[in-house]
Amino acid sequence: MALLFYVFFVILTLSMDYSAGGKHDMEKQLKKNDIIPLEISGMSHDGNGVGRFQDFVLFVPMTAPGDKILCHVVKVNHSFGYGRVMELLEPSPMRMENDCPAFRQCGGCSWRHIQYQEELRLKQQSVEQNLKKIALFSQPLQPILSCKEERYRNKAQYPIGKDEHGRVIVGFYARRSHRIIPCSDCKLQPEFFTVLCNVVKDWADRHQISVYNEKTGKGLLRHLYLRTAQKTGQTMVCVVATSGKLPHEEELCECLIQAEPSVRTVLINRNLENTNVILGKHNRILFGKGCIEDEICGVRIRISPQAFYQVNRDAAEKMYQLAAEYAQPKDTETLLDLYCGTGTIGLTMAKRVSRLIGVEVIGQAVEDAKDNARRNQIANAEFLCADAGKAAQHLANRGERPDIIVVDPPRKGCDDNTLDAIVKMSPQRLVYISCNSATLARDVAKLEQNGYHFVKGRPVDLFPRTTHVEAVVLLSR
Repeated sequence: MALLFYVFFVILTLSMDYSAGGKHDMEKQLKKNDIIPLEISGMSHDGNGVGRFQDFVLFVPMTAPGDKILCHVVKVNHSFGYGRVMELLEPSPMRMENDCPAFRQCGGCSWRHIQYQEELRLKQQSVEQNLKKIALFSQPLQPILSCKEERYRNKAQYPIGKDEHGRVIVGFYARRSHRIIPCSDCKLQPEFFTVLCNVVKDWADRHQISVYNEKTGKGLLRHLYLRTAQKTGQTMVCVVATSGKLPHEEELCECLIQAEPSVRTVLINRNLENTNVILGKHNRILFGKGCIEDEICGVRIRISPQAFYQVNRDAAEKMYQLAAEYAQPKDTETLLDLYCGTGTIGLTMAKRVSRLIGVEVIGQAVEDAKDNARRNQIANAEFLCADAGKAAQHLANRGERPDIIVVDPPRKGCDDNTLDAIVKMSPQRLVYISCNSATLARDVAKLEQNGYHFVKGRPVDLFPRTTHVEAVVLLSR
């Protein structure tokens, strides 16, 4: 097969009239629907394989470094293009058999075809390269923290639709679309999530419940939203609909509880908006308390439908332990937790510091954080509802001088107001938890320019089989 690849490559190369113009001549020659031999040499940040054909870059999904393929060119831009695998001529030794029938359509597991150890290597490499290119750091990070590859998610949001026969389907959106792909058993979710999906499908079909149509804005059922607490074994079922009341809702509730004993609460979330945002603002409880509880790093956490909670509880516990190891909290110190969500990170360190201040912009999350502090008998915690940047500036202006600051921002990273306030408050230690190593590197570079030194860092694989990777770094003043 390797010989075939080589012969085909030589014949095709000789048959094309390339001039000395390099890339621009390649753009003239290489066009949509061409079929070319290609060797995959790397991976992009979004999980596509990267190959070079006469110095022209092509991105090919569902490939692995070392694959030799026949590539069908599907799009050619000025400096790069996209292709798909027409034939796998010689598989990479890093490739593995995919075990999910929805893999090629679903947008979830981008790296399900790559061996897990290779996935970890690629993620470590990605974080280190961003820090090197953007923040100009050459020192290696500590080895990536891994976790179990399957059944790790504690949350799933399934869109509800109907197939061509009018039957209700529950699944996942196909890549870059809102076309629903039925999935009988997602390997990242607990097995009993499938049982609950089937209960809802059977109930909806039995009573001919309508489903929401995005184009017309009509229909009742929108999403099925499931959460489970992996430490306590409690499960929440939330049906997202265009009404706060469902036909035969008592029957649905009874069927869910009978099918899965871990169900502790059932809710209806009302969402009337024509939007991609899944949850509306109003919940109605059908059964239970409307929330569940979990435990992480010894802290009991209340989880409401809108509350943020890491989807991989076991890996998140490792990450929070790493953050505490970097922070080195002392009982005489003040800890500021920016972007604190429901307070999980700060509360896991609260009993080791003199004072904890948490900041979060979502009001319900702040109320959950206060409730979590009360439940855990933590009296030294204060939580503020405000934008992180404005709150940090306010705290700096009122003379707060925290010894430790922990930040866990969204993918866009910290804004300039937040970074300026951090510098103004001048903490001795700054622990930055990131879900986007590019914005992490950008922010670390800015902090380096303002008196902070990069001490150490470590990637954390919170989302195995996907392209996402977290990282924790420590900076010192």
